[in-house]
Amino acid sequence: MGKDIVEGFPLTSIREVTVLLDTKLQHHPNIIDVKEVVVGSDHNKIFMVMEYMEHDMKGLLTDMKNYFTQAEVKRLMLQLLSAVDCLHDNWMIHRDIKTSNLLLNNKGVLKLCDFGLARMYGSPIRNYTQLVVTLWYRSPELLLGGKEYSTEVDMWSVGCVFAEFLNKQPLFKGRGEMDQIDKIFKLCGVPNEQDWPGFSQFPLVNKLKFHKSKGTGFRKLFPKTSYTGNVYLSDQGMHLLNGMLAMDPRQRMDSRTALTHPYFREMPPPKDEDLMPTFPSSHEGHARRVKTPDHHMFAHHNEDSPVPPNP
Repeated sequence: MGKDIVEGFPLTSIREVTVLLDTKLQHHPNIIDVKEVVVGSDHNKIFMVMEYMEHDMKGLLTDMKNYFTQAEVKRLMLQLLSAVDCLHDNWMIHRDIKTSNLLLNNKGVLKLCDFGLARMYGSPIRNYTQLVVTLWYRSPELLLGGKEYSTEVDMWSVGCVFAEFLNKQPLFKGRGEMDQIDKIFKLCGVPNEQDWPGFSQFPLVNKLKFHKSKGTGFRKLFPKTSYTGNVYLSDQGMHLLNGMLAMDPRQRMDSRTALTHPYFREMPPPKDEDLMPTFPSSHEGHARRVKTPDHHMFAHHNEDSPVPPNP
């Protein structure tokens, strides 16, 4: 029997069912809610019935004509960070946070989904496979071959999502692992032992030659102000982004600190969920926005991302 199959049932599906039925996570407002687990004609046919959500963020960001406003980005980020903080507070790592695993309904509520790669973690931190997290959202320590990690890999992904909420484009669109590392280093700079103790010990660091560079930084992508409605980010917002995308995972901002960051208290305030914009439903057969009753459910299935995750 393959290590990814247990009695004919995929291990990722077992993990997802186990996580989503955990009483500590059930009914969190920003984690997808499982209504029922249904068994089909044989044990290979098992369906998770989940609450109805009109959109996935990846498709929505692709189709949107305008950018989200700062107030809207703040509301989306608070919801995402709340979900991630709940996971981390209960000793769980998601390990595949990306916009296609974030769902949004027409009530302005964002929910984290797809827990097939989720794992429990503990102290001391143990070794795990580095072949997790979809490439564009994968942290540098994973790309460099690190196997000892915990919640920091999720926070790097959240930082990438933050940037994507702002500019509607993935921050690092690598064509492979080496290209992904190169794009991160070009923007964030090439680390050294002084600013990332232990950097030289990663398996790939000694195999590859990195040219020293300070990086261009995020400010060129996100100016401090905008008078045309284009992308911008305040100093506090930049501090939050830099904190979640710190190269050294030990310096990376955690979910609780991010949730209480001053960025969310400065003007403009986060938009109320009831005032968030609505969009035509992205599901097949819906030509316009539909007010869906709360009891309407569907078996959720995520579309593949443009760079599929490694197994």
